[in-house]
Amino acid sequence: MHGVTSLQSTTGFGELLRVRRERVGLTQQVLADHATLSVRAIRDMESGRVQRPRQETVRLLADALRLEGRHRSSFEAAARRQGLVEEPRDEPTAPPVARGAIVGRELEVEVLTDALAVHGDRLVTVAGLGGVGKTRLVLEVARRLHLASRWSVRWIDCGRQSVAGLARTVGERPTLLVLDGADAGVDTALLDELFHRCPGLRVLITARVPQPLPGGQVIPLAPLPTPGPELDHDPVALAEVGAVRLLLSHLRRLRPGFRLEPDEAPAVASICRQLDGLPGALELVAGWSTVLSPRQLVARLTDGPFHLAPPPAGFGGRADVGAALGAALARLTLGQRELLERLAATPGDWSGEDAVELSGRPPQECLAAVHELLASGLIRSVPARDGVRFTVLNLCRRLCGTGVYAELAAAG
Repeated sequence: MHGVTSLQSTTGFGELLRVRRERVGLTQQVLADHATLSVRAIRDMESGRVQRPRQETVRLLADALRLEGRHRSSFEAAARRQGLVEEPRDEPTAPPVARGAIVGRELEVEVLTDALAVHGDRLVTVAGLGGVGKTRLVLEVARRLHLASRWSVRWIDCGRQSVAGLARTVGERPTLLVLDGADAGVDTALLDELFHRCPGLRVLITARVPQPLPGGQVIPLAPLPTPGPELDHDPVALAEVGAVRLLLSHLRRLRPGFRLEPDEAPAVASICRQLDGLPGALELVAGWSTVLSPRQLVARLTDGPFHLAPPPAGFGGRADVGAALGAALARLTLGQRELLERLAATPGDWSGEDAVELSGRPPQECLAAVHELLASGLIRSVPARDGVRFTVLNLCRRLCGTGVYAELAAAG
């Protein structure tokens, strides 16, 4: 019931229509056919250009979406409420424009968009390792909310800007405030004031380590899925895996016409596994693809992935592979580092109970450390039939117990 209340009170009819349509897997064309309406009518309602849909139109849509009971009632109520709300006269502020299309994050985009627009969450933090793609994910979510629901987006780069005086510019209209790179923490008193003075405000934070915030939700962002060895010689199936899709998109941008041939497929798969599907690392290594083949890149990574420098300017790529890991390691307590080293020495995946047994620590203390390692992005969850299981990133396995580990931890 709480989800329905939030849906009614925070989501406009156009956004609600889009969400309901996508949840049952209908395109705008198919919904239009089922409801005996035009595609343009569906598009205009979802974009907010049509503010007062006719009662008969709403009925046809509800029938086509097979809505019943409280879901149908909330749908019809949203349409009636839309007709009573006067749209703000000023145009909503758009988010920054991303450099390119987002790849491999379809599910995360949908979950995060629903959390803000459908479930009514007002404060969400996306946490994860540097280079895992937090900013790019949030850019896509902001773009969708701006286009589909006409939300204003206030984008704050926490390393350069302040949120002082923001309440005066937000007012009461639906607004998404993005605090990007809030690694130094967030002023909770200021957030409370903003929420009090701006009833239509939602706040989305990106940070490498989440700060405990009252009423806030934390979404850990894992690296992209990587292919298993069984796909190495199947280019078609390989190209459907998230990390491979992203790497191929970079390779094709730098090498127009690049195709994943069977003889290069194992090398591409190996690159993705060695770099754990980290988007920033994949972009970096792709920057060298103009002078090195995938097999040559595998050899370079095998020799030392932490010393692969960024390519020359203009060819893509960001900071070196080890910088984000070094910063994450530096934030760990001694106990968390010791646990990480023990887990890294354990082959395969493991459960929380396995970690407790391996550490010899009280269960609550050990599980809290596992939680911090997950939030920091140094471990990731893996599909399992018998509950939640985890694995240490391959890059972390290579770091732990070496001189490079201590060097990067000190440098981070």
